[in-house]
Parts: sequence; C-alpha cells; structure tokens
Amino acid sequence: MHEGIIALFIPITLGLGAFLMVWGIRYLENKENMAMIERGIEPQKKRRQADPSRTLKNSLMFIGAGLGLLLALFISRAAGLEEGERTGVFFALIAIFGGLGMLGAYLYERKNPPETPEL
Repeated sequence: MHEGIIALFIPITLGLGAFLMVWGIRYLENKENMAMIERGIEPQKKRRQADPSRTLKNSLMFIGAGLGLLLALFISRAAGLEEGERTGVFFALIAIFGGLGMLGAYLYERKNPPETPEL
C-alpha cells in the first residue's frame, strides 16, 4: 500500500517543485524590475544572443556521441559480448565519437571563423 502512495507522491512533488521554482524566478525578476523603475532606471530585457559557434559544437558532439552509441550497440551485439564487457565498449565509443564531433567543430570554426558584430 505504501508503494502506491509513494508512486503518486513523487510526480506530484516534482511537478509542484518545478512550478514553484519557475514562479519564484519570475516573481524575483519582477521585483527586481520594479525596484529599478522606482529608482528611475529603465530595466533592460535580458535576451540571450544566439551563439552559432556553441550550437555547432554541441550538436556535433551529440551527433558523434549518438553515432558512437549506435556503433557500440551493433558491435556488442555482433560480438556477443556479455553485460560487463559491453560497458567498456559503450563508454569508449561514445567518448571517441563525441571527441571527433568536437574536433570537427573546431576544424570548421578554424576554417570559417565566426563573425564578431561591431559595436
């Protein structure tokens, strides 16, 4: 009986916690903006600028890690490896292909440097 209550309690707690966290962040941002307006300072919009360089790096790393995971799955199934032996293959190929993705992003950025906006 206690397992059913716990299984119901965990999602409710997680959902409520996420909601309260978002609400608290928005509340504090609004309070900060109101304090700035009271002092005669115009609050600035806090928009993050898109960074194509970071996006490229992350995407190539995740593509490489995904390919490494897929290749590790095929290799471990084809070789008939046991559960303990598979772990090393998975970690190694994920790291190798993730690193190759990062290397690809570095080489691309070295060849095509990102444009810096002039102020």
